[in-house]
Amino acid sequence: MKTNARKPRKGYTLIELSIAIGFGLVVSAMVLAMVNQQFAFLRIYQSQSFLMEEAPLISTHMNRLIGQADRFRLHESKDDAMAGANPVMSGASVLVLNFQQPDGSTKAAMLAFDKNSKALYYYLVPTAGALSDPVWAITRKASDIQFSIENGVLRIRLTGPSNEQVTYSGVMQQ
Repeated sequence: MKTNARKPRKGYTLIELSIAIGFGLVVSAMVLAMVNQQFAFLRIYQSQSFLMEEAPLISTHMNRLIGQADRFRLHESKDDAMAGANPVMSGASVLVLNFQQPDGSTKAAMLAFDKNSKALYYYLVPTAGALSDPVWAITRKASDIQFSIENGVLRIRLTGPSNEQVTYSGVMQQ
């Protein structure tokens, strides 16, 4: 006697394979979209890194330096600043700060923006002789820095690498 018993299947049907491939394509498209979104966020973050990382540190340094200064003056060049000649009220790239010492003497420091290296350097001004190398760099990421005095208030305008601008204001100690 013959029976018509079916043998167990050894594969998948065309419909099952089509559903599995379709599901795989949908999942891979969603993963690709998420990766592209992460790269877009990373590009935005990197373009704003000057504002988020560098600007707050510069603000801290500027507040300390300017807040402790007894007086300041602006110059267009380090040579003018060292000679004490040609002070300006705006458009300066050099800021000279004078600090009163406890013994009554005065020390001077200089903040100078170097347009070639795109860095804001801090110098200690000697009482005699030439200006030495900078003590440290406050920032190396700014594309431009301008000092000006408006109504007795010192303004420092920093332009970042993506042309973002931050303006700091400060006054001398009273």
